[in-house]
Amino acid sequence: TRIYAGQLAVMGGRHPMSPEIAHMAAQEEEHRAKFDALMAARGVRPTALQPFWSVAGFALGAGTALLGPEAAMACTAAVEEEIDRHYSAQLDELAEDGSDPELAGMIEEFREDERQHRDTALAAGAEKAPAYPLLSGAIRLGCRVAIRLAERV
Repeated sequence: TRIYAGQLAVMGGRHPMSPEIAHMAAQEEEHRAKFDALMAARGVRPTALQPFWSVAGFALGAGTALLGPEAAMACTAAVEEEIDRHYSAQLDELAEDGSDPELAGMIEEFREDERQHRDTALAAGAEKAPAYPLLSGAIRLGCRVAIRLAERV
């Protein structure tokens, strides 16, 4: 959500992708709200790093949008690829014991949205971003690190 907010803060409504970015942001907000409700119902605390992730996400979205719309889409594609991998790993774990079909269903639904976001970003020219392999690789690495840290803190 914050990445998309950063992108929209830079791109505004001027770019043809702005409505699609706003749509993806709304879907991400829905995901967050559902995860927050599930965590509250189960007494699970969110990561203590959430305030940092909020600022970092906005900065990542704004920073890549400042590089141009293709870089913003490269950011989206990279982040969503890592979220897809993370969700897939979680679904594999949940499938092993079958203990939480409610959570598995939510993750499956959200994973499909993330895949759609990635595909939308690729179709919008993500791979045309300057230094795409480097940009994408750096963002994906950052996402993997963020996921690992959030699991521990």
